[in-house]
Amino acid sequence: MDYFSFFNLPRRLALDVVALEKQFYVLSRKLHPDRFASKPVAEQEAALAESSLLNDAYRTLKDPIARTQYLLRLEGVELEEQSKAATDAARATGEQKKQIVPPELLEEVFELNMQLQEMRAANKMGEDEPELRRDLMTAKDTFDAKMVETQAELEGLWSVWDSGVDAGDEAAKSRAKDAMVVLLNKRSYLRNLVRDVNEALGV
Repeated sequence: MDYFSFFNLPRRLALDVVALEKQFYVLSRKLHPDRFASKPVAEQEAALAESSLLNDAYRTLKDPIARTQYLLRLEGVELEEQSKAATDAARATGEQKKQIVPPELLEEVFELNMQLQEMRAANKMGEDEPELRRDLMTAKDTFDAKMVETQAELEGLWSVWDSGVDAGDEAAKSRAKDAMVVLLNKRSYLRNLVRDVNEALGV
């Protein structure tokens, strides 16, 4: 059973999170281990499994980004950035996980990587580089702003997806799905850039 079905919800991206939370607490009480203490072991184990599923489903669906990623997985899309297989492979080989650089960021990313290398070298030498620090803070502000833009674009696509679900319009759903994949990969890449800048700045 998928998470949407577990809560008797359609596969839509706009959810009433307050209603979801209320339903979660109702189901939590219903599946509480104390209610099954005197039941046969098989029933106790089944309730425990269902309770675990409930927690996973709620945690995923209440977060809009996790919800989007989950829905895409249900639609057969495994995002490279979120791929467990890719993460495990990177850990096993000690290599960095493959990242998809959004084409429109190539120039900025090249410049940023040069600045990050300089800052890391300066940090190793115990040197302070105020100008380089300012440049990196400016770059971080730029990427933070792009994250906000990406979020707004994603929210627009959630509406397109939901309208496609309501109208049974597979073409609209497909267009929204493809665009969401691009934006989620971009968002993940931007998040990693901001993390790298914060590490280099020691913040």
